[in-house]
Amino acid sequence: MKLFEPGRIGTMTVKNRIVLAAMGIGGAAAVEGTWGEKVREYYLARARGGTGLITTMLVFVTQKLEPMSRRTFMNLYDDQQLDSLRQIANAVQSYGAKLCVQLTAGFGRVVTVPLQDPNIPPVSASETPCHFNPERLTRALTTDEVEDLSRAFGAAAKRCRMAGVDAVELHGHEGYLLDQFMTGLWNRRTDRYGGSREKRLTLAREAILSIKADAGDDFPVIYRYGIDHHLPGGRIVEESVWIARQLEEMGYDALHVDAGCYETAWWPHPTTYQPPGLMVDMAEAVKKAVKIPVIAVGKMNYPALAEKTLQDGKADFIAIGRGLLADPDWPNKVQEGRLADIAPCIGDNNGCLGELVKGRPTSCTVNPLCGHELEYALSPAKKRESVLVIGGGPAGIEAACVAATRGLQVTLWEKSGTLGGNLIPAAAPEFKGDLRDLLNYQTARIRKLPIEVRLGKEARTADILTFSADHVIVATGAVLKPPSVPGLNGRAINAIDVLVGKTNPGKRVLVVGGGMIGVETAIHLAQQGHQVTLISRRAELSNDAYRVNRLYLLRMLSDYKVEIRTGTDILRGNLSEVVVVKDGIEEVLHIDSVVFCRDMCSQNELHRNLTGKVTSLYAVGDCIEPRRIIEAIWEGFHTARKLGL
Repeated sequence: MKLFEPGRIGTMTVKNRIVLAAMGIGGAAAVEGTWGEKVREYYLARARGGTGLITTMLVFVTQKLEPMSRRTFMNLYDDQQLDSLRQIANAVQSYGAKLCVQLTAGFGRVVTVPLQDPNIPPVSASETPCHFNPERLTRALTTDEVEDLSRAFGAAAKRCRMAGVDAVELHGHEGYLLDQFMTGLWNRRTDRYGGSREKRLTLAREAILSIKADAGDDFPVIYRYGIDHHLPGGRIVEESVWIARQLEEMGYDALHVDAGCYETAWWPHPTTYQPPGLMVDMAEAVKKAVKIPVIAVGKMNYPALAEKTLQDGKADFIAIGRGLLADPDWPNKVQEGRLADIAPCIGDNNGCLGELVKGRPTSCTVNPLCGHELEYALSPAKKRESVLVIGGGPAGIEAACVAATRGLQVTLWEKSGTLGGNLIPAAAPEFKGDLRDLLNYQTARIRKLPIEVRLGKEARTADILTFSADHVIVATGAVLKPPSVPGLNGRAINAIDVLVGKTNPGKRVLVVGGGMIGVETAIHLAQQGHQVTLISRRAELSNDAYRVNRLYLLRMLSDYKVEIRTGTDILRGNLSEVVVVKDGIEEVLHIDSVVFCRDMCSQNELHRNLTGKVTSLYAVGDCIEPRRIIEAIWEGFHTARKLGL
């Protein structure tokens, strides 16, 4: 496979074409962003898994302009961090990987509210509203400050080389400070750092000159930037291809091609709902314009896609971010042909971005070990005790697999004839391919482990007590609560039945419920050609989805022309119509069916019946409370990793 052929970036030879894309590591860093043992083990896991080039999270070249960032972000404007950086470089290189440090000029207008200091105005290329706090304007940096900033890149790169780092990448994407200087929408300067598109590249030009002067002409430098902001007034492909040629002439050794910004965050942080390889065409456009290597990114964690992109000459390297959070062994498994064993990224953004913004280590919904490689490491059980898992949904499967991996004797009972639980309907819409991958992965995984699986086995209290397992884990999930709307006379349909194709709701469909289930069901039906109206008692839709995913779902509702009525509830119905109410005003809607998507109800009766009768009893997943996949998998994982210790 071309994916595993060596590749060159400047003077650096990388053992394969796989790059760990730069991502924030959240609370894995210690005080003032120091990289200690937790961070080292996080990067080491990806190097051990076969990744050729490890790119770190962003590192500040100076924090004089944004001193508030010192609380959580590492800097290289002095020698304080050299030792920790050297240890990481040595660790990843011991597995044949190369280490690349991503250098950033700073946040600028996209500094988050928790980091903003009321006494220190945010900075940018020009005076412009802050993204997260539009009432607050940035301060335009002076010419002298920008000059100092460009020189800081050289000093930081020199320290990287002193620490044994193999390359640096400049953080010129996603609308951060360096990107703000490159973009006319945010750069309205009249000095040499702004005005024409040539002048807007002055900071990037001076930065590479500084790096080559301080770190050496032979030190590889990558530039990552967005080809299309997908934002009115932002950069578009035509200008970005021109920029690619300029960056090559400046001496950059490779270009890492991205897209989007904070206003269009579903591009740099693709969601469940977007297709694989959504930026390959942008990488290809740049590849046609330059001779230096091009790195493609954006849901590239699909082996066949990654290989085809290289074979077709659309890129020279493949960058994978969240896919290597989900499975740090992705490269090794692909090379060994173990594709069914790859834990898939599902694009929900809850375990990675969701944990990061809470100040916790960046992790992964399907891989709780991510970011916690040391404290959550699985240890063999001290005794071969027996475990009975009730329920074959994501929580039950995770618990069973982790327990079996640790050497416990595991039996799983599933009432239905199929494993997967509510993952089955959740993965049914055409745009939920990532969840279908998770469903396939989980069912394949449980079959390969020494687990006795009994399908069609309903768990009764007496049977469980007779079985007499040392540990019982209840993972009986949740069901949609039957609606109680006067006059519907059986015309109310369960969303799960619609998603799995058990029933045809007819042409005109009223979807009741504005959470993720309701929104996804409405889009699914609209894609199939139904005329869909979605009502929600809440003022906002899909608040249970992570912010980026929610924004993209709202776009899909618009694209598929779903009629939306918020603050609205259903009162009653008859054979051909229903009555809805908003602000006390009733309205009649003529529909063919009503699909209910709200009021998930935990199936916790079995757990209640076993309480006090089973010594080691646990509940995991939706049978505790209906929630997200991350809670189901993490609870199954943590429960099973502590058994028999």
